[in-house]
Amino acid sequence: MIDKLMKRFALSREGAKGLVRAVAACTVADLALMFPVGLLYLLVSDFLRAGRSFGSYGLYGLGIAAALVLIWLTEFWKYNATYFSTYRESGACRIRLAEKLRQLPLAFFGKKDLADLTNTIMGDVQTTEQMFSHYVPQFYGSIISTCLVAINLLIYDWQMALAALWVLPVALLLVGLSKKTQNYFSRRQNDALVAVADGVQECLETIRDLKSSKAERKYLDGLGEKIDALEVRHIKSELGTAMFVVPAQMVLKLGIASVALAGSMRLMSGELSLVTFFLFLLVVSRIYEPMNFSLQNLAAMNSLQINIDRMNEINETSSQSGEMAFSPKGCDIAFEHVGFAYNSGETVLKDVSFIAKQGEVTALIGPSGGGKSTAVKLAARFWDIDRGRITVGGVDVSKVDPEKLLTAYSIVFQDVTLFNNTVMENIRIGRKNASDAEVIQAAKEAMCDEFIAKLPQGYQTMIGENGSTLSGGERQRISIARALLKDAPIILLDEATASLDAENETEIQQAISRLVERKTVLIIAHRMRTVENADKIVVLSEGTVAEMGTPEELMRKNGAFARMVKLQTESQNWALE
Repeated sequence: MIDKLMKRFALSREGAKGLVRAVAACTVADLALMFPVGLLYLLVSDFLRAGRSFGSYGLYGLGIAAALVLIWLTEFWKYNATYFSTYRESGACRIRLAEKLRQLPLAFFGKKDLADLTNTIMGDVQTTEQMFSHYVPQFYGSIISTCLVAINLLIYDWQMALAALWVLPVALLLVGLSKKTQNYFSRRQNDALVAVADGVQECLETIRDLKSSKAERKYLDGLGEKIDALEVRHIKSELGTAMFVVPAQMVLKLGIASVALAGSMRLMSGELSLVTFFLFLLVVSRIYEPMNFSLQNLAAMNSLQINIDRMNEINETSSQSGEMAFSPKGCDIAFEHVGFAYNSGETVLKDVSFIAKQGEVTALIGPSGGGKSTAVKLAARFWDIDRGRITVGGVDVSKVDPEKLLTAYSIVFQDVTLFNNTVMENIRIGRKNASDAEVIQAAKEAMCDEFIAKLPQGYQTMIGENGSTLSGGERQRISIARALLKDAPIILLDEATASLDAENETEIQQAISRLVERKTVLIIAHRMRTVENADKIVVLSEGTVAEMGTPEELMRKNGAFARMVKLQTESQNWALE
């Protein structure tokens, strides 16, 4: 049962056990509320009998006190079992989803929208948190407690029990039939929510471009339309729920009328005692109360599956895995007839073979879309290839755990990612146990020390979201400082100097020259001056190796590399007239 609950509600094992405890607590709490009904029934029965002394009713005073204590204890247990357990599980669920995302191949993120994933971790988990604290345990608890009470009523007087209970399955059926309708509204509402989140995020990321293009008002008008559409979706979703819940609650009220009518007729014919009639009137006044809320709970639960499906999609996506043992013989990177496509029918690499040797700089060049960045990312197993093999020191990277594999890599991308933290901690990401002195030394080698000294608090300066207070060159140098601090045997450089001016590029190249000593270096660059001292150049075009050799060899061949050098030389000499 625990395994089924884990699958059904996207819970951890402890969360599934907590749900069972919460249902049990809700069931006991609902049954405890029936205790005063039984006590009142016995009191009225005794009162109607002759010869009872007033003192004998003192026992009922103790019964009332016991009932109050029992209700307090069961409600306390219910509160702890539902709310506290659910909040712990929702926290664990967010961590579990984030941990799962960390283990997924980048191919998964290429098919997913960032706002959609954020909404899953935050919004969907928040929705399930509310469901499991307010709705799910209470619904199943009320169903179980109602069934237990119903069995006893049927044994006591089946005719009156039927008069009281017939409305329950009818009401549940009405709400149950609304599941498809509510799922439709929930999906549309979720789509509208993701559209708004996308719009807000895009607006914040592109605000400078919008202002510079005077497109701010037009964009905000479009965002306002998305927000209005979300509001409409919320209203329609609520109305869609009310169309089924309100009639079902009205059906419940008919139970009181049917008990009163059937009881009156049987009382007049002498088939039913006054005390029994009184008992059933008491019971229906109590038994419908939890079911009234359960109908609302069921309506809310009908739309819960959408959120759970989104969470399960992440949980059930296959993770990249492999052996933790990684003992390569050297650090040569070999591509052997590698084929890869991001999506079916969109081939990026076709039968690519080359070797990036340890102690050498291997440069990947070629036109945009030729597969250079893809090849570098495949070397670090950011994706798994479709055909062929990639090895490091003779070890197939697809057989190695991705995190273990990446301990051998230092990577500097064109798009640097920094965190809203101090300069010191942003560099220390390269090696978390590095001392302050080691961080500062890496910063000096990466030519960071000069600009860091000008910051208000030096190395302790907060640099804003993604280093917003720094220039492009400064951010790039911090990225190289990280790589220097990590000191891994394999270096991957993807357009590390593309966005820099000549002075900054010279400084960065000096930093890179310190970074790459005695290591396997795979570098991507469009500027020929960046790769003119490379040991080997691999020209990738349309997903294949068009040329390969030293710069001198390729210049003598007068092929693709020579044409690229010529075109870039001509562009550098271009000037306005």
